[in-house]
Amino acid sequence: MAKKQYAVIGMGRFGTSVARELSVMGFDVLAVDSSESRVQEIAGLVTHAVSADSTDEEALRALGIRNFDVVVVAIGEDIQASILTTLILKDLGVPVIIVKARNELHGKVLAKIGADKVIFPERDMGMRVAHHLVSPNILDYIELSDDYSIMEMKASGNMIGHNLRELDIRARFGCNVMAIREGEDMNISPHPDDRIEDGDILVIVGHKNDLTKLELAYAK
Repeated sequence: MAKKQYAVIGMGRFGTSVARELSVMGFDVLAVDSSESRVQEIAGLVTHAVSADSTDEEALRALGIRNFDVVVVAIGEDIQASILTTLILKDLGVPVIIVKARNELHGKVLAKIGADKVIFPERDMGMRVAHHLVSPNILDYIELSDDYSIMEMKASGNMIGHNLRELDIRARFGCNVMAIREGEDMNISPHPDDRIEDGDILVIVGHKNDLTKLELAYAK
């Protein structure tokens, strides 16, 4: 099977981070930015780095952008350029377009014009920081939809030594423990009799309100 090819447009902090990580994971990555200096900074870390105006359809066509499996539009400040770039990519027939949004309205516009996935890095990071402040046991928090989220929670003292049946998280909070991570091992679909050990990390999915109740109950 051919290795997936990615293009990342916009080499701000977020775009640079995405391009670097994809490259480290072994994928072919094209980095695009209108700034020559930003392109030079990323050039040694990715497969190709090019200075181009992503709002110029001919420039994107010349890059062969339609041949990439996934294009990430990580343009930061210029909302108009973000929207126009997304429209051009859609017209060119890019299979998967993932776009960074600055706010909810920007995100709605992107979804309407055909972005396959809209992400909110600043909002999501703020959400994770807030949850970590409330409970240091919360290691990660990811929004799945407007109502549902998934969180990684380090087992708190009042969980350790109990099994899932005894904790009864589903009945008490309406949340489901999808997996338990024990060091490098991941226990998918854990059994009710599986006991929680010190250092275990629970992967829990549920309604946001229910997750918050669970979070506060085990915040100590």
